[in-house]
Amino acid sequence: MNLHAMLAQRAADGRPLRVALIGAGKFGSMFLSQVRRTPGLHLVAVSDLSPARAKAALLSVGWDEDRLGAKTLDDAHRSGSTCLTDDTPAVIASDAVEVVIDATGSPAAGIAHVLACCRHGKHIVMVNVEADALAGPLLARKAREAGIVYSLAYGDQPALICEMVDWARTAGFQVVAAGKGTKYLPSYHASTPDTVWNHYGLSADDARAGGMNAQMFNSFLDGTKSAIEMAAVSNACGLTPADDGLAFPPCGVDDLARLLKPRADGGLLQHRGQVEVISSLERDGRPVFRDLRWGVYVTFAADSEYVRRCFKEYGLVTDPSGEYSSMYKPFHLIGLELGISVASAGLRREATGAATGWRGDVVATAKRALRAGEVLDGEGGYTVYGKLMPAATSLAGGYLPLGLAHKVRLKRDIADGRPVGWNDVEFDARSEAVQFRREMEAAFR
Repeated sequence: MNLHAMLAQRAADGRPLRVALIGAGKFGSMFLSQVRRTPGLHLVAVSDLSPARAKAALLSVGWDEDRLGAKTLDDAHRSGSTCLTDDTPAVIASDAVEVVIDATGSPAAGIAHVLACCRHGKHIVMVNVEADALAGPLLARKAREAGIVYSLAYGDQPALICEMVDWARTAGFQVVAAGKGTKYLPSYHASTPDTVWNHYGLSADDARAGGMNAQMFNSFLDGTKSAIEMAAVSNACGLTPADDGLAFPPCGVDDLARLLKPRADGGLLQHRGQVEVISSLERDGRPVFRDLRWGVYVTFAADSEYVRRCFKEYGLVTDPSGEYSSMYKPFHLIGLELGISVASAGLRREATGAATGWRGDVVATAKRALRAGEVLDGEGGYTVYGKLMPAATSLAGGYLPLGLAHKVRLKRDIADGRPVGWNDVEFDARSEAVQFRREMEAAFR
């Protein structure tokens, strides 16, 4: 409730919170549009594989070119300007930076960046939920041991869900379900970058003209991104997936309490305390009435006659029994809201969501019958999608995490719809990402 006041005081004291952004893509650009409007934040550096692309992103969202002239990080710190660079290790190591934002989307890069922040004492905000789904529980533990904040990114749906879960529990309610909305049909699991634009009502030419990345957009459509985000929520909030992962039931906001409750009470959930994603489409393709495609929700229980009466008195929408109710937020503003996490980490030393255990995992699952010798192409590609499952199930099955299913060759055939195992692929056991994931599996076994 007081982050803006804290930032304003830092501005008045001439000590703005010094921030570096790694990755100037869509999410990063949205943050860039707002950080220049936020007193008390100083964007010291933007690190990108292409500094020219980063500069173009800054200019496109309204920055003045004369604020981008710092040659070094120290110059940027002293002058209040911004340095553009491709030297991410130097940015993380610099005394000019207090908070690092990873907006790369690369699981391997994310792991490396968090470990570097641990070494250099920098708080890190992880837009890179892909890295969190792969190894977030151990990354968060390493950060705590190093005395830094490791945080999910506000504006992205997982952090907004964490906030709603925290609200419900702090108010004394048991969380029954938490999750988000999306556009889903079962056939979408087989979608590829070649078919994705038809589902969005675009032509391939229109998408190219808009600078849209087909594989990235396909990861939202084929269920992978939902699985990744719900793994992050599961691990941060102490909620668990159903045994068979996400069901994507069609559901509008008026039916949250009626449907997102346990089957034993007439709902769709396997158990209380579950993550679930709801679809904005009925299974026949018709739109759901008052859908929650862009939003997040939590359902919770009264667990007493008095609270059930309060629900009724104050107009809450409940299930027919009056026992279950819900809250929801209809939209998320992605990078436009990211400053909440930056300020929370840098000023309060608080995360807007971080893993507290390993409960959910995202496993590479065949989109079609795959043949020995094929090379997997990872998130949103032609070969696999990400399926959410309990971490214990993934570990017991020896399944390959989706975050490592990129540029690895199959050693045997995999049937359509089957999970891929570690033993099914040739992987580089020396890579930092593989070693760190293996360390997490051992640590949380």
